[in-house]
Amino acid sequence: MNQHIADLIEKLHQLEQELDAAIALRRAELSFQFEQGRIKFEEAIIRRHQELKTKLWPYIRSARPLVVLSAPFIYALIIPLLILDLFVSVYQAVCFPIYKIEKVHRHDYISFDRHHLAYLNLVEKINCAFCSYANGLIGYTREIASLTEAYWCPIKHAKRLNGSHPRYKNFLDYGDAEAYATKVAGDQPPPPQA
Repeated sequence: MNQHIADLIEKLHQLEQELDAAIALRRAELSFQFEQGRIKFEEAIIRRHQELKTKLWPYIRSARPLVVLSAPFIYALIIPLLILDLFVSVYQAVCFPIYKIEKVHRHDYISFDRHHLAYLNLVEKINCAFCSYANGLIGYTREIASLTEAYWCPIKHAKRLNGSHPRYKNFLDYGDAEAYATKVAGDQPPPPQA
């Protein structure tokens, strides 16, 4: 990788750290904290959340019929998602120790915390739980897949891809046969780093 690209990656890393700091400040503004692993809001905030909550029956009554009819298509995804979760978790449990890759922790990707929000009604909480699981599972799966790719085939594609994983930027350039030969000559690749 040339120095200009390495410098840009470092700038990107610094911007990510700035973003994390800005998000932490915003959390403080919203008056919630973590106490012993639980989310804690101030009493005045909880009361305000409850005032803003849409009651269940008006929420259901105001839903467009096509939105209601689309719900089974959304929730039917739970079956392939559960199967994906099972297969990816078994794959990681069997293969990662062989490859000497550190295991990915599900709890770093899948979080069910939105049910603590007093401004959500029951249907909104169920929807949030589904989305938390679906998107968290995809993130968990992507991390496992990206670690596998970094181990077996860390070569960039010829064309630019949208949404590439964080370690992709450190992959070998497409067409750089010398770098690949050097890597292969080193026998098994080392465990990939993020």
